[in-house]
Amino acid sequence: MPPETIETVARTRAITAAAVLQQQVDLRAYPHRHLAVVAYAAGGDSISQALAAADHLSYSGWELVNVTQLGSTRTLHAFMRRR
Repeated sequence: MPPETIETVARTRAITAAAVLQQQVDLRAYPHRHLAVVAYAAGGDSISQALAAADHLSYSGWELVNVTQLGSTRTLHAFMRRR
């Protein structure tokens, strides 16, 4: 998977939890108030990954709104709102 950029994150309004945890994108330039953090992981690791990313973002002004699993996959979405 190619590295995420602020342009692709702004266009899709989503970022992977891995990109958040590896600090690949500077979200200070993100133009929207809401953001979806997508966690792809096997087993129960996706919830850990999503919540770890939410914790990381909370230090820079984001708050967790909701976490949900969409469809039958093990992909979780953590929905964030900028304070």
